[in-house]
Amino acid sequence: MRFTKMQGLGNDYLYVYGDVPEDIENLSRMLSDRHFGAGSDGMIYISTSEAADFKMRIFNADGSEAMMCGNGIRCVGKYVYDKGYTDKTRLTIETLSGIKTLDLDIRCGRVRFVSVDMGRAEVSDEMEIPVGEDIVICTPVSVGNPHAVIFISDIEKAPVSALGPQLEKHSFFPGGVNVEFVQVISDRKLRMRVWERGSGITMACGTGACASAAAAVRKGYCRYGEPVTVVLDGGELKISVSPDGSITMSGPAEFVYEGEVQE
Repeated sequence: MRFTKMQGLGNDYLYVYGDVPEDIENLSRMLSDRHFGAGSDGMIYISTSEAADFKMRIFNADGSEAMMCGNGIRCVGKYVYDKGYTDKTRLTIETLSGIKTLDLDIRCGRVRFVSVDMGRAEVSDEMEIPVGEDIVICTPVSVGNPHAVIFISDIEKAPVSALGPQLEKHSFFPGGVNVEFVQVISDRKLRMRVWERGSGITMACGTGACASAAAAVRKGYCRYGEPVTVVLDGGELKISVSPDGSITMSGPAEFVYEGEVQE
């Protein structure tokens, strides 16, 4: 089995063009291991689609299937264009959270940046969640997958590894949740760290950046229709939230290496 390792702001996956195998849970756990495998946040399979140009399925490092991945879908756009599966610069991709539209920025014949129409974010009212003896205040957001956004004053003190796994599997979120810790730098800049459902701490999360920007706009920290730079551990994404809640995300996508698995 051949795969291509790609990353968007350090959020790295192993990409395979073809059908998803029956043993995908074990395969994703094995290959995602950073000591005994190739090392990644999971695996993404790309195939043809009857509803869109291509279809993507995402499997986390623990073998569970994710509905959507913002950094991952940008890499899908680069994969299919740079490898010659399409010559389109506007693509539709079928995901478990619906069909997403990609616009590819081509430079010297290769995709460098990708903009994604992420659809509408659904921002709920703040929640007070008991965690041990503490109460955590978060803003639930759905961007096709669930997020809990926590605003803090100092990102360097964010309890990502301590609080992230507790909220991920909290009873308030029966299906699990991605947890974002966000510091507001200005009305056009956010600093975010993330605990991803099924993968733990990652260097970036595209849907998490979208959820954070949507929550920041809802709370009045940022403004509708104005691009917001979300600074993650792996780099920056540009997020724009329209008055109707629809979101556009722009950022890079890069190849890392090609690999082959032999039995």
